[in-house]
Amino acid sequence: MDVKTILWPTDLSRNSLKAAPQVKSLADKYQARVILLYVGTDLTNLYEGYGHPGQEHLRHFQEWELKKAKEQMEGICAKDLQACPLLNIKLVQGDPATEILKAIDEEKADMVVLTSHGKGQEALDAKTPEFGSVVRKVLSKSPKPVVVVNPLTA
Repeated sequence: MDVKTILWPTDLSRNSLKAAPQVKSLADKYQARVILLYVGTDLTNLYEGYGHPGQEHLRHFQEWELKKAKEQMEGICAKDLQACPLLNIKLVQGDPATEILKAIDEEKADMVVLTSHGKGQEALDAKTPEFGSVVRKVLSKSPKPVVVVNPLTA
């Protein structure tokens, strides 16, 4: 299998960051480029029933969220992925599964690495046969291989 680009979507949760060693190992093995993807919260969908607090407030929060995510991701790159030959950070907003699937195509990813559970399962403390909702959607629609890392065993 020829792997030139690995997509690592992360929500920056404790669970999702446990994929870092697997990403690094695969990047080293294939000398692959790593795209570290963060999908910011699409707040416009959250306020449908309550009305919007205003476009300026939404834009300000979204800019702040992406700025903070980028800072955290730069720290991850420096600490956990420094040996990867090529590393890029990509920040987008929207539905996580949809944006991950889009990034597979846009970045010409050959492989996706993500954990079985992210932010929604921070208290996960036992093995479970159920995957998180984002992973289920990505697995069912990804045109490329998906490596799923169990955060409990990582």
